[in-house]
Amino acid sequence: MEKMILPVIAGPTASGKTACAVALCRRIGGEVVSADSMQIYSGMKILTAAPTEAEMGGVRHHMIHCVDPASAYSADAYREDAKACIAAIAARGRVPVLCGGTGLYIDAVTRPMSFSSQRSDEAMHIQLMALGQTPEGKRQLHDMLRQVDPESAERLHENDVRRVSRAIEIYRLTGKTLSEHTRMDRQRQGDYREILFALDWPRELLYRRIDARVDDMLKAGLVEEVQALMASEERHPTALQAIGYKEIAAALRGEITTAHAVYLTKRASRYLAKRQLTWFRRDSRVIWLKAEGETAASLASQMERAILERFGDDALKNTV
Repeated sequence: MEKMILPVIAGPTASGKTACAVALCRRIGGEVVSADSMQIYSGMKILTAAPTEAEMGGVRHHMIHCVDPASAYSADAYREDAKACIAAIAARGRVPVLCGGTGLYIDAVTRPMSFSSQRSDEAMHIQLMALGQTPEGKRQLHDMLRQVDPESAERLHENDVRRVSRAIEIYRLTGKTLSEHTRMDRQRQGDYREILFALDWPRELLYRRIDARVDDMLKAGLVEEVQALMASEERHPTALQAIGYKEIAAALRGEITTAHAVYLTKRASRYLAKRQLTWFRRDSRVIWLKAEGETAASLASQMERAILERFGDDALKNTV
């Protein structure tokens, strides 16, 4: 049986991925499968900038708000859940469209990932995670990764304790770095005929979009959402990883002003965009579409045309 065609819309935060995915789904009869490592958790709609009902535009979305934030979740678990969603969408005669900014999740679905089958050493995992619970420990953990895998250390922020710890663990268990595993995996064939798109913005315009998104999140009730999460932090450990949580929480505790918290949130979001751009620029599969001056509909039209040119005029008539 011929492999399924899987359109993927990737790229940095605030670049307009959701709007394009919705527009593309409307053109080709599709449904969105989210590839966002934070939107997957429940209870953080505003903090993770998850699409609203209005932004979904009547298009069905999957893999959003479906995991308890107190649960451990990995790229391996995401791959299995996302692939099940993709199969179910195709079985209904619809076209799955993978959309998100988490490059690891996109690779988990579209590329074999040998390292993810490597079992975790529970004692090592607990030790590394415990080290990363303080600012000094996070820096120490990140330095440990930099010594063995500088490429992954450059890509992963020190606050991303879970992934930094996992990268160290992979090296210790296999003798190969996460970067080496990733390069080997890229030579293997995946389960789909994927076609990847990303939206290309001038850097300054992208930063303005990021700032505007943070402002919109504040208007939507970001402070109140963080306040609610603070009341039950033990139930929401993943919230501590979301950009904006620790910044707004510090303001609520009176440690910094709200204005400074907003500034720090915008700055952290820009750093995230830089890391995402670095990840996707390295992926030779990505087709970059200039977004400035374009609408979501016009970009979706370009995507549909590229899909048909690559796979043929009948490409989207039968997804299985």
